[in-house]
Amino acid sequence: MLLFLLICVGGVAVSGNSASFVIENVAIRFGRNAFTVMSLLIPVLAGLGLNFSIVIGAIAAQIGLFFAVDWGFNSIMGMLIAFLIATPLAMLFGFGVGRLFNKMKGSEMIAGLILGYFADGLYQLFFLYILGGILPVKTESLIIPGGIGIKNTIDLTGNMKYALDEVKLVDIVLIFFVIIAVVSVFRIIAKLKKKEKSVMKDLIILLLAAAVYALTYVPAVEKMLMTSKLSLLNVFLIIAVVGIVYVIWKIVSNKLHPDPKFKALRYIMIIVAIVLLYALTYIPELEKILMNSKVPALPLALIAGLSLFNAAFLSTRIGQNMRTVGQSRVIANASGINVDRVRVLAMIISTVLASWGQLIYLQNLGTFATYGAHLQVGQFAIAALLIGGASVSKATNKQAITGVILFHTLFIVAPEAGKVLFNNAMLGEYFRVFVSYGVIALA
Repeated sequence: MLLFLLICVGGVAVSGNSASFVIENVAIRFGRNAFTVMSLLIPVLAGLGLNFSIVIGAIAAQIGLFFAVDWGFNSIMGMLIAFLIATPLAMLFGFGVGRLFNKMKGSEMIAGLILGYFADGLYQLFFLYILGGILPVKTESLIIPGGIGIKNTIDLTGNMKYALDEVKLVDIVLIFFVIIAVVSVFRIIAKLKKKEKSVMKDLIILLLAAAVYALTYVPAVEKMLMTSKLSLLNVFLIIAVVGIVYVIWKIVSNKLHPDPKFKALRYIMIIVAIVLLYALTYIPELEKILMNSKVPALPLALIAGLSLFNAAFLSTRIGQNMRTVGQSRVIANASGINVDRVRVLAMIISTVLASWGQLIYLQNLGTFATYGAHLQVGQFAIAALLIGGASVSKATNKQAITGVILFHTLFIVAPEAGKVLFNNAMLGEYFRVFVSYGVIALA
């Protein structure tokens, strides 16, 4: 990771690109790609290695998106239809991939790579011959002039482009409130049916969620939330506040329920690091850059939600079973864990998340390369994860996030650096492709 950090810093210095240009473009690419990279974490946890077959999840997403466009759906409704089509398809594909991997234990990565090529062949058959040839297509502008097959590129402008990016903060708060309220109510009802008395925690969470949502009716707060984008300065502020609140909560929890393994110094150092890093935002030049660089709120919220899901998943029974399977299938079998079922479940989750990540990517990009949008999904996502310091046996949220930032910084500065150093921008392009495949080979 340090090597790639040095390469990125050197590339930025040589390319001559301004810091604001690099930061703004990295922020855009982060929101576009991070979700897909983070979909790789659960298979690593389950001992399946790097999931090259996320290409199949991307294929499910593109099928869902095509039908949403063909049926005339627009904006957020179109994206919801695409999600509704892509999710069951991805679950089915993930189940099939998981079953196949159970017959090829120890060779999952090469199997996933080859399976991606096989799935691409079936995908092209579907889009070149079946659509328009067997299955009717409602929107004639999507069909190749001969009447059979779909055009190479589908423009999402006017229907699904920025459908998720333009969702306002106030709507995001409402969505989170509804989710928390529904989950809390179901938990309370379930506990009351079992005659459990420990419902106070769920009631407090429900009341806190209601109080936070009530703040959106305050005119000043409502005005602030009527935007769909956050400046990076506000993102840093949110991260700092959440980090400090989390550390304080951990310290207070330890005071109430002492844990001999608790290391108070570690959490104090985290608070100091957060304060020092946030203090850097008061440097005038950096503050101006962070204020002017904006990221879509909903994709960022989805990435944060996936980070929390990945972290919380480890504490569940299924997550612990996956960790055990990943460490040793022999021990897992001896413990009574159904190893094959756990591995299939890991592939289903990863494939579904990859399909969602591809939808986030395509709506932000605004164009849908029918036959090429999915081809490099696996290689680029895995390269980003490895650059962040992950391996075939261990990967974390932090490594995924770090890898996305470093990998896409290299993507942005490499062509310009190649042009400055060798008077040929293509050499920079070749270098970043070399890096993409090189880190996979080294892993």
